[in-house]
Amino acid sequence: MAVRPRWQRGRGRHFLRSSKLAAELVRAAEIGRGDLVLDLGAGTGALTRALARAGARAVPVEIDAELAAGLRRCFDDVVEGDALRVPLPREPFKIVANLPFGSGTAILRRVLDPRLPLERADVIVEWGLAAKRAAVWPSTQLSSDWGAWFELSVTRRLPRCVFAPSPSVDGALLRIVRRGEPLVPVAEARAYSAFLARGYRDGPRSVVPRSTLRQLEAELGFDRRAQPRDLDARQWAALYRRAVRRRL
Repeated sequence: MAVRPRWQRGRGRHFLRSSKLAAELVRAAEIGRGDLVLDLGAGTGALTRALARAGARAVPVEIDAELAAGLRRCFDDVVEGDALRVPLPREPFKIVANLPFGSGTAILRRVLDPRLPLERADVIVEWGLAAKRAAVWPSTQLSSDWGAWFELSVTRRLPRCVFAPSPSVDGALLRIVRRGEPLVPVAEARAYSAFLARGYRDGPRSVVPRSTLRQLEAELGFDRRAQPRDLDARQWAALYRRAVRRRL
């Protein structure tokens, strides 16, 4: 049984009760010996200990000074600071973490910058966030953006009873794996984000001519009258590539 830390109001911190569950989640993350792995919001270190046992170069990141001090009694490379601000590795790395429920989206926005050398992330977030971001339909602008470089899937539901303190909603294990072949070049990340912003605001017909949509209808498998949420990441990326070729 993992140690229960003092509850921190307003931070959405819900710690894993079981070290056995932590070990199981690390095994599912397919961590290799020597992998550099960040545990963002490490808390009492349940996941960090499991990562170390798996042979990873585990780096716990913890904002709470008291919890960080406890981690230093067990680990050498503790980073005390906010996951939204601490420097991130320049070499390939992975993430296995139980993210604060209140900061899940903000942290994902930071670490899923395609310019970072993130290879894979297995993160615990609240169920609604995981289901929304991994859904094929309806799509969202953010999911379509991330989907150009990463594949997102929900691999497990975690009932609220596995956390201390128990949250008001269930959690989920969200798996994020970098695509072997990106749908959009990393160097064009900003241009693609701007393209999506316009497309989700004004519709697909605002970013690609109707004649092009008719040509691509069968190829991409969507109705040219579709709403933005009806297109997945592959379809948006294909529209972007066609728009770039036409210099739109």
